[in-house]
Amino acid sequence: MAVLSMIEAIRGALTSEMERDERMMVLGQDVATLGGVFRATDGLAARFGPERVVDTPLAESSIVGASVGLAASGLVPVAEIQFLGFAHLAFHQIAHQLARLRYRSQGRLGCQVTIRAPFGGGVRALEIHSDAYEAMYAQVPGLKIAAPATARDAKGLLLASIRDEDPVLFLEPLRGYRLVKDDVPDGDYTVELGQARVARAGTDVTIVAWSGMVPVAERAAETLAADGVSVEVIDLRSLVPLDVDTIVASVVKTGRAVVVQEGPMTAGFASEVVTSITEEAFYSLEAPVARVTGPDTPYPFAAAVEEYYLPGEARLVGAVRRTLAA
Repeated sequence: MAVLSMIEAIRGALTSEMERDERMMVLGQDVATLGGVFRATDGLAARFGPERVVDTPLAESSIVGASVGLAASGLVPVAEIQFLGFAHLAFHQIAHQLARLRYRSQGRLGCQVTIRAPFGGGVRALEIHSDAYEAMYAQVPGLKIAAPATARDAKGLLLASIRDEDPVLFLEPLRGYRLVKDDVPDGDYTVELGQARVARAGTDVTIVAWSGMVPVAERAAETLAADGVSVEVIDLRSLVPLDVDTIVASVVKTGRAVVVQEGPMTAGFASEVVTSITEEAFYSLEAPVARVTGPDTPYPFAAAVEEYYLPGEARLVGAVRRTLAA
């Protein structure tokens, strides 16, 4: 066990899995010579050679398209898209090729592909770098989505994603790369896709979050605890498959729920969580389920405005108080 940052945990997972499975390769823009824009693949090219760590052109459609062919030929590609906002350029390859290959081939062709992509705010990045577009990909049948909030889960979920026979979009929180640090087991382990984590136990209200919003939820819970409010925090870990059972069990216990996401409110993934709670735990609710989200505006590229766009501790605490008062 060692205390690692999230980026160190991700690099460790890539390294150990390449050692374990000679079929695995890494491809993407600047992943070899530079070691990735955030250094997630630093040292892999020197260790495993140019046939397994491949720099690609600046063409997201080609990165994902090549991954489809590599997987169909029996390899296990892990593709890096530098920012999730850039993946729009590969949406056809992701939604209509990658996610449908098993269905289209009636199970004859596997599609063991993992696409790594950082997303989310808090680092004052340029335009189109921080947008939280996870809800768009959650509507793609055949595609799984992982979104870790801790370094331990980043390693375990990434190993599970790479070994999964279906394609996985692996979302990494930009702010968590070096700010998030926790205990990470040294050996080989996986964290099951579709299994949420109770990050904090509580009895008065449930906060559901994922990725970079989990630490915000935990801080809000600490603030509310000072006033005697017991908050349970659920970290989804993966959006597809969604662990509805853990969410419902928590809401049945607390009777109240608040869902927080970084992306704009309209048609965000928080809406899916709210719907699942309403369908499965309606008679346990003591108040309407609340959402705390980004506004329905483009993500601001003015650094000073970013803090007003992102859901923060104060907004989340306010939403919980209103839910408790309802």
